[in-house]
Formats: sequence, C-alpha cells, structure tokens
Amino acid sequence: MQKMLAGLCVMAVLVGCGSGPRGGSGAPAASTRGPIAEACLASDRKARSPQLCGCVQQVAHQTLSGSEQRQGAKFWRDPQGLQNLRQSDNSSGTAFWTRWKEFGLRSSAVCGQG
Repeated sequence: MQKMLAGLCVMAVLVGCGSGPRGGSGAPAASTRGPIAEACLASDRKARSPQLCGCVQQVAHQTLSGSEQRQGAKFWRDPQGLQNLRQSDNSSGTAFWTRWKEFGLRSSAVCGQG
C-alpha cells in the first residue's frame, strides 16, 4: 500500500498533467531542459512527451531549487524513497515534501489539459 501511494505521489506530476500542455500563452516553453524533464522523458508513462516534460521542467525552474529538482528527479525511479521521506521525522524532508507537493499541483494546473 505504501509503495503504491508513493508511486502515485511521484507520478502525479506527470499523470496529472494530462497528455500535453495547454495551448495559449499561459503554457511554458516546451524546450526547457533539466533533471525533471529528463526523468519525465525517461519514465514509462504514456502521457510523457517532450512538450509535457518541458512544461513540467519550466514549472520546476519556477518552484524548486536546482538541488530540489535533482532530488525530486530521483523519485521518478524510486517512488518508495519519496514515501519514506514523507513519513520521516526529518524537518528538511518534510519541507521538501511540502514543496514537491506544491510543484505537482502547480504542474498539473499549468501543463494539464484543464
């Protein structure tokens, strides 16, 4: 159960974003590169695309530090690690979890299909 919950939390960023970015000027550029986009593109999720992953990376640039992006990218491959971090008593882990959750919500809002 915990592993499934952790996986859902990690993939919420990608799956919650739908199959591509919204049209119009509100969607970030798709050509953005970084650790989040790389992890997104390397995932096995059907919704992934260069446009979607670029949009999610743009939101990451706006909401997460570089080290938080690198840490978060690891959770695409290790969702249990995110679950462990979320449940830990470590204050920095709790702070990261809060920022990661906000990043996921914002990514869904900006990059999703509405």
